[in-house]
Amino acid sequence: MSSSLRIAINGYGRIGRCFLRALYESPLKDTLQIVSINEPADLATIAYLSRFDSTHGVFPGKIGTGAECLIVDGREIGVTHACVPEEVDWKGLGVDLLIECSGCYTQRHDFDRFLEAGCERLLISQPGRSAQDVDLTVVYGINHGELGRDQRIVSNASCTTNAVVPVLDQLHRAFGIGHVFLTTLHSVMNDQPLIDGYHHSDLRRTRSAMQSMIPVGTGLAQGVERFLPQLAGRVQAKAIRVPILNVSAIDVVVELGCDASAREINLLLLEAAAAQPGLIAYSVDPHASIDFSHNPHSVIVDGSQTRINGPRLANLLLWFDNEWGYANRMLDVANYWSKRFS
Repeated sequence: MSSSLRIAINGYGRIGRCFLRALYESPLKDTLQIVSINEPADLATIAYLSRFDSTHGVFPGKIGTGAECLIVDGREIGVTHACVPEEVDWKGLGVDLLIECSGCYTQRHDFDRFLEAGCERLLISQPGRSAQDVDLTVVYGINHGELGRDQRIVSNASCTTNAVVPVLDQLHRAFGIGHVFLTTLHSVMNDQPLIDGYHHSDLRRTRSAMQSMIPVGTGLAQGVERFLPQLAGRVQAKAIRVPILNVSAIDVVVELGCDASAREINLLLLEAAAAQPGLIAYSVDPHASIDFSHNPHSVIVDGSQTRINGPRLANLLLWFDNEWGYANRMLDVANYWSKRFS
């Protein structure tokens, strides 16, 4: 393991734990090594939630603990419990790449604190407040080839951006796009309470997550425009949280630049799935959302739901596991980037 890329995770919540599990379920576990986790929670709880997960099941390997460390399949991972970047000796840990999954930091001056504390590079599990707050925002399969030695702060975009951009990119290349409206039906998240309570400044998010469908704000339109700037000003989006634990969908309404049939659209996306295995999948089976839990693809196109209204107004349904698919893309980006800066 001496030649492995040394990775640390800051913030060991849903995505942090999924990232670790995705690595250990991947052949990359022999080339990427998690050496440190920083999480304010106590070690016993960290080990317990690593071993048992209500969404993704029991960890497929062995989880144990040692003196201030998590032991995963015989490998020790040091655990610290700092609440700010400066309290961890990242340089002393010899960390090559930090996976920042806390969600607490959104601006460049916050990310710089990790660099000043000894981190070499950061891969962030959210878009950041703006494109200018990071060196590069990546959707794997779209622009990961731009990764190189010069970047130190990289965003993995959002789960919804990773899902919809590959599809819009294909549609735009083939038919052109006039306008787009995106409605995300997203599973519940930790910023919602189980029962009504003083949980958030957004009043809708004070309501019980498991009793209602709840509209929330979304930056998806801006996320799409980072990757498809030719659509700037032509993308609108909204999001509705729905009372399920995992798997989300995007209802896409797109005005195409030329006439197209549902069959032509589906054939295009079927070919895209064949060309990008592991990123885009395609199905016409009669699915329910649970079918895609623990699915590692960025997006699954449901060809049975493709519709055309008139010659140019298209409607598509896209599925994605907002946890597992996203964590796997973070793993892909970490692996690809490591080859460019090592």
